[in-house]
Amino acid sequence: MYQRQAITTDVGVRYRNGVEPRPGSLIINADDWGRDRETTDRIHSCISQGAVSSVSAMVFMEDSERAAVMARDSGIDAGLHLNFTTSFSASDCPSGVVMRQSEIARYLLRHRLSQVIYNPLLARSFQYVVAAQVEEFCRLYGTTPERLDGHHHMHLCANVLLGGLLPAGTRARRNFSFEPGERSVWNRTYRQTVDYLLARRNRLTDFFFSLAPIEPRDRLQRIFELSREHVVELETHPVNPEEYHFLTGGEIFRWVVFGAKSEFQS
Repeated sequence: MYQRQAITTDVGVRYRNGVEPRPGSLIINADDWGRDRETTDRIHSCISQGAVSSVSAMVFMEDSERAAVMARDSGIDAGLHLNFTTSFSASDCPSGVVMRQSEIARYLLRHRLSQVIYNPLLARSFQYVVAAQVEEFCRLYGTTPERLDGHHHMHLCANVLLGGLLPAGTRARRNFSFEPGERSVWNRTYRQTVDYLLARRNRLTDFFFSLAPIEPRDRLQRIFELSREHVVELETHPVNPEEYHFLTGGEIFRWVVFGAKSEFQS
C-alpha cells in the first residue's frame, strides 16, 4: 500500500515560500483553473487527492472568482495562466479588455506562424491585456503572480517575449522539452532561442513536458526518471477524462514512487 502524501508538501510549499525547488523535483501543474466550473472541480479533486502540485489560474473567466476563493481558502499554489486566444467569459469583464483581447486572438489564430512574428501594431494591445490580467490576478488572489505561463503557450509569442511583458524575476514556463531527433533542427533551434531569451529575465525549470499522451508508458518512465536529478514540470489538463482518471485513480502515485524522488513512502 502507498501512503498518499500531497506532492505539494515537497514542491508547492517551497514555491509558495519563494524558494527555488532543489534538484530532483517533480511539479505536476494543472492548467485552466477557473476556466469553468467543471474544469475547476476536476482540478480540485486532483489536488484533494495529492495528485497535483499547483495550478495555473485563468482570470476574466466564468469560474475565476469561485476558483480564487477556493485557492485562497485551501492554500493552493496558483500562478497566472495568461490568455490571448480564448474569449473571456466572465460577465463583468471590462469591454476594453474584451475588445483588445479579441484583436490579439484574431491575429494569433490567423496562422500558426503568427506567434513567431512581432506585430508592432498590436504592441499596445498586448501590453494592455497582460497588465489587465496581472491586475485582475492581484485582485482575486491578493498577491502578485510569482509564476506565469500561457493558454496555448502564447506567453512565448514574439509580442510578449520581445516586448518584455513577463515581469522580470518571475518563474515562467519554458518550451516543451524534446528528445534528440523528435523535432526538426529548425524547430528545436527556434525553441532553444526562445528559452534563451526567456531565461535572461525569468526563472525556468530544467525540463517541461505534458502528461498527455499517457501512452506509451515508457515516455512517462523517462520523464519521472529525469526528475530524480532535475526540476521537471509536468503539465496536465484534468478536464480531459484520460488525464483525470490517471491522476485520481492512483496510478500516478505508483509511477512517482518508483520514478522520482518524492514524499511518497511504500
